[in-house]
Amino acid sequence: MDKKRALITGITGQDGSYLAEFLISKGYDVHGIVRRVALEDPDNRLTRIAAVRDQLTLHAASMESYASIHQVVGAVKPNECYHLAAQSFVSYSFDDEFSTINANINGTHYLLAAVKNIVPDCRFYFAGSSEMFGKVAEVPQRESTPFHPRSTYGISKVAGFDLTRNYREAYGLHASNGILFNHEAPRRGHEFVTRKITAGVARIRAGRATQLPLGNLEAKRDWGHAREYVQAMWLMLQQEQPDDYVVATGETHSVREFAELAFKFAGLDYKDYVVVDRQLYRPAEVNLLLGDATKAHERLDWTRKITFADLVREMVETDCRLLGVPL
Repeated sequence: MDKKRALITGITGQDGSYLAEFLISKGYDVHGIVRRVALEDPDNRLTRIAAVRDQLTLHAASMESYASIHQVVGAVKPNECYHLAAQSFVSYSFDDEFSTINANINGTHYLLAAVKNIVPDCRFYFAGSSEMFGKVAEVPQRESTPFHPRSTYGISKVAGFDLTRNYREAYGLHASNGILFNHEAPRRGHEFVTRKITAGVARIRAGRATQLPLGNLEAKRDWGHAREYVQAMWLMLQQEQPDDYVVATGETHSVREFAELAFKFAGLDYKDYVVVDRQLYRPAEVNLLLGDATKAHERLDWTRKITFADLVREMVETDCRLLGVPL
């Protein structure tokens, strides 16, 4: 029996790398779309997938070019397609709204169109985001909660969500949306506040820094572990019928709590090092995100097992180890 073929956009990112490893463990033939520059500079741009690089087939393409997306989909003819690629850092989306809209919306549309035209039986996953809820209408947020995005990134994700649902309803595509709440890991980019905190703790422990500037300490998020969230993506595509699912822990913690715990694991008091920088506040803040993943629990049999404390500890320990700092 031939292996199932999976195509992952954003395979070099945090989620893409964990998903690639998970699918390989399931016996898939895994393909990924990367920028050409990544293939030319693998030591810096392919680090997250280094452990499984020899088990992957990578294709150079641009999410902003329908021709290149069409070519890759035609060459791979995937059974499952996981669309994770996006300009995903919310603060950057305020700085460059046009490229965020262009890459996130058009890229999703190009991929959906290519799948529909070339492999209409392919199962499609779109990576939605809790940022789509933005100025929340209710707490906790569930699949039926109205969207009110507060950033260009959130707006672009709502558009991608609607495109995916439309291709499902209009063309019969097996297309599902995952509304994933914040999910972190040691592979998180340094621009995100969680990794900024744990890397900052490591630098302070190593004597390379004396302060950690942060923005809104009271912003609350529902934080889970990326390694578990990619399993929910896969489970969605194993269902007989496509649908939309919230993936979340059902717990909320503030940035202050995250920082306090991270410093505590390193034997430090966050109050001695964290400095609030008003310039790091968002123009339009999302203050409270809390997900209700009841539908995912009941229909996908998905539950998170890694606790908030375990997540923070793993990230701190990894960053300290990278700097040669014992804990």
